[in-house]
Amino acid sequence: NNIQLIIAGSLSILAALLHVCCIFGGPDWYLFLGAGQRMAQLAAQGDPYPTIATLVIASILTGWGLYAFSGAGVIFKLPLLKTCLVLITAIYFVRGFAGLVAPFLTSDPVVHQNSITFWVLSSMICCVYGTFYLLGTAKLFRQ
Repeated sequence: NNIQLIIAGSLSILAALLHVCCIFGGPDWYLFLGAGQRMAQLAAQGDPYPTIATLVIASILTGWGLYAFSGAGVIFKLPLLKTCLVLITAIYFVRGFAGLVAPFLTSDPVVHQNSITFWVLSSMICCVYGTFYLLGTAKLFRQ
């Protein structure tokens, strides 16, 4: 039993579901969950870009959740399991650390369309996700 990977997978699935909620919730959900004013405006205009981008992100997060569940033995073994879990862990940590630093090092409008609060909060969340993946993946390697 690898409870850390079960938690990691559940968190990734939760994140995927929240992304899908943006599609159905519309511009207010995009804003509330930090997608930025531009995405909210495009969603309000009926542009397909926010829906497509959000579905791609939700699909990736779902895949990551499935890899965590596979590593925990909850579902069948997926290909390149350990390699993918290491990469997923790294991506969560890179996103987490980059989001804690980038808003303070750049004036890029793409970065600053979101608030400092968004960057700090979402980055801390990514670091927590990464920590569960790290602990669970390390346990898997020890088994």
